[in-house]
Amino acid sequence: MGTFVKAWTIVLLVKLSYAGKSVDVITSSGLNTLEEEEILRVLSRNESTSVNNFTLIELIDNRRNHTIETEDTWHEEKLSVPHTSNFFYDDYSEEIDREARRLLQVLPAFDPGVGRVSPECKRHTEIFHRELAKFTLWALKMYDATAKIPSGLLNGNVNQFGDFDECVEIEGSDRIQGQYCLAYLQLSVDESRLDLKHLHRLIHSHYAFRSNITDPGHRVPRFNIVNWAVCTPASCSFKDVETSIHEMLTRYTSQTGLKVTVKVNKDMCQIKSKEPVPNETIFVSLLVMAIFVLTIVAALYDHYKIPASELLLSFSLKRNFKKLVSLERRQNDIATLHGIRAINALMLLLAHKSMALFFNPYANRTEMSEYLGKPWTVIGRAASLYTDPFIMLSGLLTSYSFIGKLKKTGNLDIKDEYVSRLIRIVPPLATLILLCTYVIPYIGSGPQWNLVITEHANICKNTWWRNFLFIHNYFGFESMCLTHTHHLGIDVQLFIFSPLMVLLLYKKPKIGAIILTVFALFSTALRYFVTYYRELSNYVFFGTSIKQLFDTADFSYTLPSHRLTVYIIGIFMGYLLRYLPKDYKINKVVLYTGWILCTIMCCCAFFGPAGMGSINYIYNPIDAAMYNAFAPIGWCAIFAWATVMYHTGNTNDWFTRFLAWKGFLITTRLSYAIYLTQFPIYFYNVGRTRSAEHFAFFSMQFDLNEFLCIIILSIILTLLVDTPFQNIKGYLMKKSEATKQLSKVQ
Repeated sequence: MGTFVKAWTIVLLVKLSYAGKSVDVITSSGLNTLEEEEILRVLSRNESTSVNNFTLIELIDNRRNHTIETEDTWHEEKLSVPHTSNFFYDDYSEEIDREARRLLQVLPAFDPGVGRVSPECKRHTEIFHRELAKFTLWALKMYDATAKIPSGLLNGNVNQFGDFDECVEIEGSDRIQGQYCLAYLQLSVDESRLDLKHLHRLIHSHYAFRSNITDPGHRVPRFNIVNWAVCTPASCSFKDVETSIHEMLTRYTSQTGLKVTVKVNKDMCQIKSKEPVPNETIFVSLLVMAIFVLTIVAALYDHYKIPASELLLSFSLKRNFKKLVSLERRQNDIATLHGIRAINALMLLLAHKSMALFFNPYANRTEMSEYLGKPWTVIGRAASLYTDPFIMLSGLLTSYSFIGKLKKTGNLDIKDEYVSRLIRIVPPLATLILLCTYVIPYIGSGPQWNLVITEHANICKNTWWRNFLFIHNYFGFESMCLTHTHHLGIDVQLFIFSPLMVLLLYKKPKIGAIILTVFALFSTALRYFVTYYRELSNYVFFGTSIKQLFDTADFSYTLPSHRLTVYIIGIFMGYLLRYLPKDYKINKVVLYTGWILCTIMCCCAFFGPAGMGSINYIYNPIDAAMYNAFAPIGWCAIFAWATVMYHTGNTNDWFTRFLAWKGFLITTRLSYAIYLTQFPIYFYNVGRTRSAEHFAFFSMQFDLNEFLCIIILSIILTLLVDTPFQNIKGYLMKKSEATKQLSKVQ
């Protein structure tokens, strides 16, 4: 009670001393802007001893952020608990008080205790403020680790990650631990204010992607959302942090044309983990080590010619490495397919890399968007186009293999074909799921780590079974484990129906050709009408909304019915290559006409939508529908024509010779592993990014260190898992064939 009387006595004395004068202490500092709760909270710091009290006059004076005192007006009263953690304070109390006051006038500290937050959060916030006023090191670090308003906002430098490592390493008094929270802020402006709309466009880098704060962000970047880091005591929950940020921003924006929506996710508030590594992680790590040891042991048996089971020798590192680097072609090899794979795999790597780049903060993000808003960026925007040749090649090889067996034996063992397919693709897929779910989340950290790594791992823990049933592409892109493997689901589902398509074409060529053509046309029409009426876009145009991208994936891109056209083209190609003799010659007019038409179709598919990448493009559903319906056909046409012409000896130009280069045999053997490993590596680097960089297109888009990492991990996955299980598959198939032959003899 004595403290309260003293405080109000000082207020009355000040009023009397300013009688008849203009009192600008109250008006200039804006007492009406101070919340009653904040006044009481600051006054509650007062101690029973008067020398430790913090008065209302000091509070009001301390809130005058538009001026800086030129003389020492800091009172002798002590603004902290009696026992501070800063052991320098007793010797330099006056200097520290003065310097702390001036610093916090210029750069006020974030206050996690504002608003309706938990009592423990408030209590620890009080301790933080008191220790900050004494320049205690841990409090200064918490203050320092929180993001500050930077320069370059109009150049898109709005995503501020603060200092992640400094924050999570904090251990303060009263068992206070540092907590790093990455908050999401959605800025909206008064639409009648053209001046604000112009600034808003620059801040958000011309809306290269249009996103909402509620959009999922673990696989597609929420480009329009501001990421802002704050460092708080760990006792403040994510809801406390959201409340305090909202309260503070509301005070500054309540009378402006700006509105801010705040969202803080639980997983985006991180502390230094002290939990032991889960048993599952230890088990998976031991399993990987056991496979590695097995390959070494098998290599020793193989090298020293020690008798061993063929199953053991299937894991021989020596034998598998020789297979990987061998340039010897198999019998009936279709030479150009290896180059087609390599070209499209490289294009896909670059396209996926460009998507990952949009997750990171950049000091010149607006300049980056203007640079990428050029027509030539079609190279990265047409990511969906580069997967179509893989589907076509899958149909081609399936048809080519099945018809070869039908011509040789007259029948097709469908069960063996399905088992062979599963042995080929499941082991590397299972290995990657185990690593992404149980190992990778524990080998790194960073501001966005929980968003792009941990959240994805949690999805895999719940939905991994869908991947092994190859139905994961039907459950929505946002809840898919290993989203980039949707292609596997499509491929397996089309493969299941491939025996029916091939048998129909083999036994009834004319009727089969007509039926398959009708299905191909139906698939093309389906892509067109679904894209048009749902306003989808398979091409990433400038200003694409995140919702539009997810809808496109869910309603078109990940559905086998929409990818059937190019698969049927592959079925027809496999049939032709089996029946056309290698010395078959076609008319020169037909040859050149085919090259001209296919080249035009390829150019239209690739360069046709370039205008949609312009920064001024306005979405047109007809453009999107035409692209989705016909671009896959045009892009695949040039590769299909080159393959048929080269295989039948009708051409030997530089393009087909390049596609048939023997070096691409190695990339073919690595292609499946490269396909699997690229996304985990890209997002690993996104998750560990800690600060904004200056965007430079070539050095970032063509990150040689990252590509080298993908190649190395792909080689390891191929040698340790992929090739050994292919060897096992070959061994089992030979054994099964021998058993069948023996039963026939008997």
